[in-house]
Amino acid sequence: MLSDVLGVHHVSVVAGGPVANRRFYEDILGLRFVLRTVNFEEPFVYHLYYGDERGTPGSVLTFFTYPREEPGRIGKPDITTAAFRVPADSLPYWRDRLTDEGVDCGPVEERFGDRVLPFRDPDGTPLELVDVADTDAPSSGLDAGEARPWTGGDVPAEYAIRGIRGVSMRSADPYVTAGLFDTFGFELVAEREDAVRYRLPGGRESVVDLRTDDAPYGREGRGSIHHVALGVESGAQLREWRELFVERDLDPSRVKDRHFFESLYVRDGAGILFELATERPGLGVGDREPDPAGSLVLPPWLEADREMIEGQLPPFDG
Repeated sequence: MLSDVLGVHHVSVVAGGPVANRRFYEDILGLRFVLRTVNFEEPFVYHLYYGDERGTPGSVLTFFTYPREEPGRIGKPDITTAAFRVPADSLPYWRDRLTDEGVDCGPVEERFGDRVLPFRDPDGTPLELVDVADTDAPSSGLDAGEARPWTGGDVPAEYAIRGIRGVSMRSADPYVTAGLFDTFGFELVAEREDAVRYRLPGGRESVVDLRTDDAPYGREGRGSIHHVALGVESGAQLREWRELFVERDLDPSRVKDRHFFESLYVRDGAGILFELATERPGLGVGDREPDPAGSLVLPPWLEADREMIEGQLPPFDG
């Protein structure tokens, strides 16, 4: 039987240079750099993963780095923002920290009862910190005791990011995208003039704000959010989802081996790209301690080309 998705698994972004990317997400936001690999379809492009202590599903933001990429343009259809969960009453700390680092920060906003601090990374990616009272909400639906914010950096434990709260998006046809959210198991929980909020009950309680205001068509590029991935229980579930997408003429990808999980991709009829990914405890972080991203991790089918790949990748340190 087809089960609902488990929540946001990860969010993937198009970035510029890897050095600035690492400094921002590791040193300023205090996320753990948990995996350095490559885009399996473009092995001369880094794929960088940041998250909690173990790279738990629901905590991870990933980046495809293109140092010469032109800036993207946010519009429709687009995932317009990715939001992180932070502890209650921590937004003043974060506003001071980000401002001191020269980060482009907006004023704190109220949205659907949340207090939200919007800001942008060095590539212009729109991000948010959401002040959530229940900071004990797990990053993973696997085990409520497994979520561990990373406290090995400069951000004190009482302010550390607790995982991904969700995303905002603007669809070319909000009704089409809303129908897919219903299929995934999300529930409509709030509405306002320019957006509706969907929440996945239980587990991570991931949130998606579907914007209903109009905008010009966007352009993918540096700073664009490429896709959002939603978790599923197993490879068998993934294949059942694929069958459903085929029945609905959505033209999903084949199921792909991502080394640490399996996934498939589907673009809804209104232009939003989703990934479904199997949930495992992490990204093999425990096997690579104490510096899980210190060396380049390649899947077995690319290992024979390691020397060539490493020779073509841009400098990582500096």
